[in-house]
Parts: sequence; structure tokens; C-alpha cells
Amino acid sequence: MFKVIPAILSSNPQEVEALLKRAEDVVDRVQVDIIDGQFAQSKTIDPSVLENFDTDLMLDFHLMTKEPTDWVERCVRAGAERIVGQIEKMASQVDFVGKVSEVALSVGLAIDLDTPVSALDPTILTNLDVVLVMAVRAGFGGQKFESKALTKIRELDEIRSRDATPFKICVDGGETPDTIDDTRIAGADEIVIGRRLFDGNLAENIDRYIRAAYNKK
Repeated sequence: MFKVIPAILSSNPQEVEALLKRAEDVVDRVQVDIIDGQFAQSKTIDPSVLENFDTDLMLDFHLMTKEPTDWVERCVRAGAERIVGQIEKMASQVDFVGKVSEVALSVGLAIDLDTPVSALDPTILTNLDVVLVMAVRAGFGGQKFESKALTKIRELDEIRSRDATPFKICVDGGETPDTIDDTRIAGADEIVIGRRLFDGNLAENIDRYIRAAYNKK
């Protein structure tokens, strides 16, 4: 089932909690973006601010950080259900996947806009729950969708077709109702959308994107 996942990118803990509360009666999963000021110039909340936040939401933590492996424990304490790490500043994809798997959480690897699919370690692709493809440059919101991401989605879809337990393909960044159908048709299972999804009625906006994904008016 094709899914639209709200994403929260903010440096304000109160804003993050408020947006999570808005999402609670609408969706079952939300992505929290974590940027450390080293992977990119921007900086968001630390996962630790959510340690005492009570929610039934499944929380994805998307780590746009230097050495995502070092952030896993903080995400666990913050209630993560799935942890996805950018590979660009990751010393060992095997170590990251292993550390997340050790605590029995879903694990994913993310590739930035200019990072090829071939940069993913092929020996652990069958251990992944998700591969996240950035359709903008990681670390900043409000960018335009780059169609080069579609080629990577198709490539990943071909790779997983040979896997008995295939990973999901998630696409993050710049999605609009005009691009989402191309993204789904290319092979994406999930789309992550940030502030534009929260602008107005969240449930109505999600429905609008889902209908656009299937070219329904």
C-alpha cells in the first residue's frame, strides 16, 4: 500500500511536539529529521528532547548526521520504531545496520541526491527494511523535486526484485501532486513530505497526495 509519511524538520522542541500531536489522529507513522550541523549547515532538535514524549505514533528518525551509528542509542531512548541513516558521513554501513538490528528496530539507509545507488553496500541490502532516496539535497526543507531521483528508484526496484524479503523504497524531498505519480510508478512505496503537508488540514492534504499518486481527481 502506497504511503504518505509526514516529516518534521525543526529546531524547536515545542513545535516538534505540537506537530506530532496534530499527526496522532491522522497517521500511524511520522518521520523526525535529525540534522547535527555537521552533515549540513542547518541543525534540528536532538532526539533526546522526545525521551519523555508519550505517543502511539511509530517514529522514524532520519539521521542526517556525522556518524549516524553514534546516534542510534539516542533514537532508541526517544521511542524510535525505525532508524534511517545517511551513508555519506557513515564510517561503516554494516556497523550501522548491525547496531539498529541489535535493538530489534527497523533499519534503513539513505542516499543523498548526488549519491549513486552503487554506494550502498550490496552485502547488506537484504538486511534493510527501507532505502530512502533523497529527491533534494539532504539537510534543508523547501527545495524543488529533482527528477534524477526517479532513475535511482527504478534501479533500486530492479535490485530488490531479486530479494525474497525486499526492502521498501522511500522518497524524501520536494514532492508535489504533480510529481508524486511519477514517483509511485517508478517503484516508490513511501513518500515523505514536510511542511507543505502540515500547511492546512493534514488529513485532507494526505488524501490529496494519495489521489494524485493514482491520478485521481
